[in-house]
Amino acid sequence: MSRRVVRQSKFRHVFGQPVKADQMYEDIRVSKVTWDSSFCAVNPKFVAIIVESGGGGAFIVLPLAKTGRVDKNHPLVTGHTAPVLDIDWCPHNDNVIASASEDTTVMVWQIPDYVPVRNVTEPVVTLEGHSKRVGIISWHPTARNVLLSAGCDNLVILWNVGTGEMLLVLEDMHTDLIYNVGWNRNGSLLVTTCKDKKVRVIDPRKQQVVAEKAKPHDGARPIRAIFMADGKIFTTGFSKMSERQLGLWD
Repeated sequence: MSRRVVRQSKFRHVFGQPVKADQMYEDIRVSKVTWDSSFCAVNPKFVAIIVESGGGGAFIVLPLAKTGRVDKNHPLVTGHTAPVLDIDWCPHNDNVIASASEDTTVMVWQIPDYVPVRNVTEPVVTLEGHSKRVGIISWHPTARNVLLSAGCDNLVILWNVGTGEMLLVLEDMHTDLIYNVGWNRNGSLLVTTCKDKKVRVIDPRKQQVVAEKAKPHDGARPIRAIFMADGKIFTTGFSKMSERQLGLWD
């Protein structure tokens, strides 16, 4: 009896059509840092991409309308002393972006509408409070100037970007590395996934876990979770056989 080791892909006859050269961005040296991140962020004006850079961390900001080959001397946003791990545009101001880095800091930047002549090196504010690298940042969906960061010190910190102060620190809630953090629609709850294989729903105002699910997926690889519009939680993960799984939770 023959046993098929390789699983047949349902998508083996699906092919994509690349866009024309003048509709894409070319010659961008995307960062090779092995961190579980999307390495880019987009809003109605700009696309930002974390790039390779010597002597620190940097990302490039390109106007959405300016496609084609990117000049190798195009100005970068540089200021971190170690690789940038995550970037996120502010939902209330299309010219403001935050970046998180291995250097344990979070920086908030004002991006001009015109293309600057030289690198942007001065952040509007630098947020210091983590003791290890910061891999996740997320703006509050409804409250202005509120930014969340999560680091390898297992802390989740909420910041007032206007003053540079910590609003609150969520500690002793995660026993291991935090994989991802997401707000619900109005910003009243957080959902987090962690290396300890638990999905937690946290009320930041009460500073407590209001719901918890252990092992939503049995596999050892990272789990991710987001809030749906109706308040349910959608997770992605893997089975013990490393098969991809999707989950919807109440």
